[in-house]
Amino acid sequence: MFANLQYPIIQAPMAGGIATADLAIAVSRCGGLGFLAAGYKTPEAIEQEIIKCKDSALPFGVNLFVPQNDEMDESLHLYKERLEEDFRIRLALPEPGDDYWQEKLELVMKHKVPYVSFTFGCPPEDIIEQLKNNGSRVIVTVTNLEEAKIAAENGAEAICLQGPEAGGHRATFRNVDEDTHVPLIELIAMTRKVIPLPIIAAGGIMNGKDIHLALNAGADAVQLGTAFLCTEESGANPVYKRALTSGEFAETALTRTFTGRLARGLKNEFMTRYENIAPAIYPAVNALTQPIRAKALKDQNPQAMSLWAGTRFQEIRKGAVKDVFEQLIKELEEYQS
Repeated sequence: MFANLQYPIIQAPMAGGIATADLAIAVSRCGGLGFLAAGYKTPEAIEQEIIKCKDSALPFGVNLFVPQNDEMDESLHLYKERLEEDFRIRLALPEPGDDYWQEKLELVMKHKVPYVSFTFGCPPEDIIEQLKNNGSRVIVTVTNLEEAKIAAENGAEAICLQGPEAGGHRATFRNVDEDTHVPLIELIAMTRKVIPLPIIAAGGIMNGKDIHLALNAGADAVQLGTAFLCTEESGANPVYKRALTSGEFAETALTRTFTGRLARGLKNEFMTRYENIAPAIYPAVNALTQPIRAKALKDQNPQAMSLWAGTRFQEIRKGAVKDVFEQLIKELEEYQS
C-alpha cells in the first residue's frame, strides 16, 4: 500500500485552504505522502491543485467528504437568531448540498489520483471498486471498530484510524454525540486484532517518538496534520498560525459551535459562549457561521474563528516542511535504533 513511500508519513488533508498543493508536494518530496483536501472547494479549484500535484510527478492523494445533510429544524433557526443578535449581522440559511460529490468523484477518476481517501462516511462498494479499477488506492477514515468493519466490507484498501486527540472534525460516519474516548495507541491495538487492512494512525502525533509508538502499536503509517500547520507551505492564515504559537490559548476542546459537527480546536470565546445552544446540524451550521468567521479573520480576532488543532498543539514547529520533516525522521530513527 505504501511501498512507494520512503517514509510512512502522511500529511493530513486539512480542509479550509490549509492543505495546499504546495504543502502536499513538499511532504511528498521529503519521502512522505502529501494530501489535498477537496472538502468545501469547487471542482475547478481542486482540479487545479490536482494538476499541480500531477505535474510534480510525486505521489499524492485527494480526500473527499462523503455527502451528509442533517435535517434542519427549529434549533437551527434559534441559533441563527442568537448569532444575528450578538454579532449584528444578517445570516442566511443554506440550501442542502453534496459538496459537488459526483463532480469530484469524476475528477479523481479522470486524473487517476494515486490515493483517494474519504471522510464522514464510507462510499458504497461500487464506487470503491470503480476507483480501485481505475488505479487509485482507496482509504476510508474511521474512528472506531464498527466503522472500520464497514470500510473493510465495502472494499477499502486501508483505513485511517482517527483518535480523539486529532485536531479538526471527528470523522465519525454519523453526526452523533457518542464518540470514542479511547486514546489512539489503544485504538490501534484494538483495531489491529480485528481488521486485517493497513492502518494509518492519526491524532496527536507530533514528533518522532509518537510515530514510533504508533507503528509499534500496529499501525502501518501515520498521518500528521497539526504538526504541519505552521510550516511555510501551509495555507493556514497568519492569524491562525499566530494563535497556535502565541501562548494565548491554553487548551483545545471539541465543539459543534462552528460547523454543527464535533471538531477539535483551540478553545476560544465563541466556543465557550455557544456550546450549549449550537445544534448538531452539519453542514448547515458551517455555512451559517461562515460570515462570522470571515469577519473575525478580517478583524484579526481569533476569539471568533475556528482554529482547528490537536491536543498537543503547543509542540508545533515552525519552518519549511523540509526542516520539520527532517526533524521527525531524525527523532524516529533515534527511537528505532
